[in-house]
Amino acid sequence: MTRPTLIALDADDTLWHNETLFRMTQQRFHTLLAPYAEAARVEAQLAAVEQRNLKVFGYGAKGFMLSMLETAIELSAGSVPATVLAEIMAAGRELMTHPIQPLPGVRDALQALAQRAPLVLVTKGDLFHQESKLAASGLGELFSGVEIVSEKHADTYRRVFRRHNADPERSMMIGNSVRSDILPALEAGSHAVLIPYPLVWAHEAAEAPRAHPRFRQFDALGEVVPWLDNWA
Repeated sequence: MTRPTLIALDADDTLWHNETLFRMTQQRFHTLLAPYAEAARVEAQLAAVEQRNLKVFGYGAKGFMLSMLETAIELSAGSVPATVLAEIMAAGRELMTHPIQPLPGVRDALQALAQRAPLVLVTKGDLFHQESKLAASGLGELFSGVEIVSEKHADTYRRVFRRHNADPERSMMIGNSVRSDILPALEAGSHAVLIPYPLVWAHEAAEAPRAHPRFRQFDALGEVVPWLDNWA
């Protein structure tokens, strides 16, 4: 097989830290709600509210902040003071404006991959926030296209490949989420490469399809480059 005609890549926790920042914000949230519930109950309620709100707010920091506010109101039976709500909003604002630092080796790996095939960023979340993070990362110039989507299904990848005139069988998706980056890309007919991140949001958890012939896993993005040069 020749080199791929398109390499699609995830953004959050593939190119830069994301889940770590959410976990830090969540710990701050637990502290703020300590007078109303134990941390385990706060975490469980927040997870339930987030899941319920995904279809309304979508993914990203804005929806997360709204879910924290809703959780605080529910757990306090409406008695949470405005000062705590303001603290939650401040935590969400800090999450959205946190400096973006590419993961180690990512820039060099992207530069090498871009010499082998066009790169397209495929990420889900809030349009404004994702665009802002990409601009702050300094990596935007390495991509020939950017796709910010509300969800990642097989049809999502089919549309991306079609829009960029790429044959799915000669394309690949690289990301950290088995649920969003690997399984639907394989279903769409492409290759899929998992680069695990130490923390996984429960909503994204799934078993890796290790026996699938079009699946590979590496510890770092840079490891994809030599494998790609021997891709067959």
